[in-house]
Amino acid sequence: MSIYDHTATNLDGTTKNLSDYKGDVLLVVNTATGCGFTPQYEDLEKIYADHKDQGFEILDFPCNQFAGQAPESDEEIHQFCTLKFGTEFPQFKKIDVNGDTADPLFVELASEKPFNGFGKGLKAKGLEKFAEANNKKYGDKTYIGWNFTKFLIDRDGNLVERFEPTVDMKDVEAAIEKLL
Repeated sequence: MSIYDHTATNLDGTTKNLSDYKGDVLLVVNTATGCGFTPQYEDLEKIYADHKDQGFEILDFPCNQFAGQAPESDEEIHQFCTLKFGTEFPQFKKIDVNGDTADPLFVELASEKPFNGFGKGLKAKGLEKFAEANNKKYGDKTYIGWNFTKFLIDRDGNLVERFEPTVDMKDVEAAIEKLL
């Protein structure tokens, strides 16, 4: 299966075919409004603004599976992101990324590039313990370790890289720029 075989649900309830993004470099990310990584929205919007004219898109999928950090309605999440961070990239309806109800797109992406730890450093070590406790309930259907996990897709629809939320956003942008 290809990323282009998947669909997403727009905020208005209509279906968006991801094949509409053929030829673009994509960053697919699961997000939350009340997460310690939520300030990454600012970095994401800057990266988007700097590169959208080069055929780059960020696909934002809010998720409430990590310590209930996105409890708001889809509309409230969208308002929060646009008012606080000025986001203009596509945001879809809230989804699950783990368990039996996990969105097939995230199952596929995470199966192709599985979780390999949060890296080194104090933030990574602290998150590791918290995430492990949170994700036990999903067992072998834990595909995503935490909010703001990012998947980088090239112009041909190939998954190039997975970035955990602890990866420096400058490294994420450098990887994007290589594909543009």
